[in-house]
Parts: sequence; C-alpha cells; structure tokens
Amino acid sequence: MKDWPYPRWIAHRGAGKLAPENTLAAFRLGASHGYRMFECDVKLSADGVPFLMHDAELERTTNGIGLGGDQPWDQLARLDAGSWHSRAHAGEPLPTFENIARFCLANGHFLNIEIKPTPGHEAKTGEVVAHHAARLWAGQPVPPLLTSFRPESLQAAQAAQPALPRGLLLDTLWKGWLETALTLECVAIVCNHALWDRSTVTQVQGAGMRCLSYTVNDEWAAQRLIDLGTDGIITDRVDLFSPA
Repeated sequence: MKDWPYPRWIAHRGAGKLAPENTLAAFRLGASHGYRMFECDVKLSADGVPFLMHDAELERTTNGIGLGGDQPWDQLARLDAGSWHSRAHAGEPLPTFENIARFCLANGHFLNIEIKPTPGHEAKTGEVVAHHAARLWAGQPVPPLLTSFRPESLQAAQAAQPALPRGLLLDTLWKGWLETALTLECVAIVCNHALWDRSTVTQVQGAGMRCLSYTVNDEWAAQRLIDLGTDGIITDRVDLFSPA
C-alpha cells in the first residue's frame, strides 16, 4: 500500500479495558472517545460463524464453559459477555463479525481484524474471515487490515482474498520473520512495542511495510514510538490518548 489510509491511533478490542472487550458496547465507547479505528479478534464457531473473542476458552469473558470454537453460534449467542467486566454491562452478547462490520461501515470507522483461530483451525479461520471481510467491504474505499500471529492463517487469507491487506503480528522476532512477512505480501508488521528500535523500523519500512505496535498504554512508550517514526499505535487507554 503506497498510500496508508489508516489512522495512527487504534482502540484495542474496542475500548481497551473500559468496557467488555470485543463487544459492540466497547466499540461504541471507543467511538465516543473519538477513535476511528478499532482492533478486534475474530474466530469461528463450530458451525463456521465468525464472531469476536480473544481467548480460545469461554470462561474469562463469558459465562460459558469450554472452547468457543467447539460450540455452534446459536449457543454462543446466548452467552453473557458483559457481567465479568461490570454490572453495567451485564447481558452484553458476543457479537458476530458481521455485527461489528456493519457498525464500522455505518459510521465510517476503520478495522484491524486479528484472525484468532481456535487451535487446529488456523487455515480455515483465515479463509473464512477473509471471504466475509471481502464481502462486507465490497466497494468500500478502505478495506479492513487482516492480521495474525499465525502465518498459516494469513497464508489462507492471502489465497482466499489476495486484495485484502495483511499484517504479521509478532511477540518475538523469530528467525525468518521479515522473510515470512514478505512472502505473505504483508503491508505491515504489528509487534510488541518494545521490539521496535531504529534497526527494526528501518528494516520494515525499507521493505515497504508499515510499523504498528501493541499494546501501548503509557505516554513515554507512545512518544518513543512516534519519535521512531512508526505508523500505528494500538492502545487500551482510549481515555488517555486523544486520537486527534
């Protein structure tokens, strides 16, 4: 992507920790703080419905039990995904990817979709999420950015919908990370903010990709990344950092 259309500031899982993560309530709250781009995690139900959730297991953020990917959507849709966070959000449902897409499209928001497969379903999740994203954003001027820690998911997304932009997520600089990103024709590297220094920024930008960081919640860390010339900052602190 020669022209980078995305804002610098990206709200993590909708609104960071101020609302139940990966819910429509979180997206609405993040938007109320002025955020125009959001990050979320998408995985598949047992019957192939893309929905928002970070963990493989249901227990931390819902009143469900077991693997989310093992249950059909009609069961997942009945879960309470808000009470764990606060009483004010009791009864908040898990959203489908389509729900969130419609919200973003209706309001002119940008989306960073982290493909978050249930273990063992890396390729299928990448393929299905890419097909849904392409359908939902058909004809839109700015597509969503697909990212994943799993190269297999990005490879499947690349094969399914090559025109959608991709980014490789990194928590360490494992051997061959840059070559893998280039093979996957990624437009960005999204990594733990501590991994960025002059050398890594130069390598990535010199290869024609953008530098994005997660999860940046301190002013000193954000300023360091800005000074390094990085391109995007994913934060929980939608109440601290003004996206303007």
